[in-house]
Amino acid sequence: MHPTPDNSGTPLPPVPPYSPGDLTRSISVGLAGFGLAGRVFHAPLISATNGLRLTHVVERRTDESKKVYPEVVIVRDFDGLLGADGPQLVVIATPNETHAGFAERALHAGKHVVVDKPFASSTREADRLIDLASRVGRLLSVYQNRRWDGDFRTVRQIVEDGALGRIVRYESHFDRYRPVVNAASWKEQRVDGSGLLYDLGSHLIDQAHVLFGGPATVTADVGIEREGSTVDDCFDLTLRYGDAGIPRVRLHASKLVREPGPRFLIHGTRGSFVKYGVDPQEEALAAGGRPGQSGGWGLEAPEQWGLLHTETSSGEVRRRVETLAGCYQAYYEDIRDAIVHGRPPAVTGDDARRTIRTIELAVESAKSGCTIPWEGRAS
Repeated sequence: MHPTPDNSGTPLPPVPPYSPGDLTRSISVGLAGFGLAGRVFHAPLISATNGLRLTHVVERRTDESKKVYPEVVIVRDFDGLLGADGPQLVVIATPNETHAGFAERALHAGKHVVVDKPFASSTREADRLIDLASRVGRLLSVYQNRRWDGDFRTVRQIVEDGALGRIVRYESHFDRYRPVVNAASWKEQRVDGSGLLYDLGSHLIDQAHVLFGGPATVTADVGIEREGSTVDDCFDLTLRYGDAGIPRVRLHASKLVREPGPRFLIHGTRGSFVKYGVDPQEEALAAGGRPGQSGGWGLEAPEQWGLLHTETSSGEVRRRVETLAGCYQAYYEDIRDAIVHGRPPAVTGDDARRTIRTIELAVESAKSGCTIPWEGRAS
């Protein structure tokens, strides 16, 4: 990733030399936003990643970040991250409708960019960002941390190892019980990129794409279940693959599930895998933990391990599968290495664009009551 001129013809600032483990040459990081996303999901992981240094935080009115990270410089607006003496990497953890605009401004300023999900509100916005990042020679990635959930890492291993044979059905649920609408939250406002489909749906769709790629068709039911909600708070998506529509992938989320069912339910020609419970890293981060502080980060208790029931040449096998350790820190370790070595990150702009396209087709399907073919349908 060598510096290239921007639209004005002015060369972009070079990235200083750096070697992994050399903190005197660490990559400086500016975090836009210190709400839930910035405070819980980004700042702790950035600060825990060898070779990254959190140097700036955007807080419009408070100084909360300095209580936890006394070395940071607090700036009051996004422009405070964009100067030549600002951070090399800008992480955008602001309300969803601002993601594309802030990312575009950061790329024009010669910064590498990580955007919290959702990447953008439309494929049109996504395409513009991907093209700009390519032209200015800067990294662009979306924060799909749940690729590094321990349960999904385990599911991916089981699917890729062929333990279930040919997969015919994959179900992924992410349910919560939030019966009261928080009218003060921007997530509950009717703005671009709001609603559960753009929120948790971005994670579930990305995970399905990792396992199976882009689908042949999308069928969706997207709605509102809670009294007083103005944005979608539940969805059912069915993605079908191949001429026979197999595997059939069902993705579901709701904010009115008091007693959740399986997180993952997968059936194949050789057996089934069922997994309850959610990855423990979010809870640990919210409680102030971070990777490296103590042993056992991202590990699940044995009673949360999934059940694998298969047929083998030796007969029927029914056993618990130890959940692999969750490792959100791996996302930022990959971002660091991608910047250093000038290679694409694990989660690319094209990956994020594919997720946004699936969301758009799901919205179209829900409105029309029809199954929407993947090919030729991009806005």
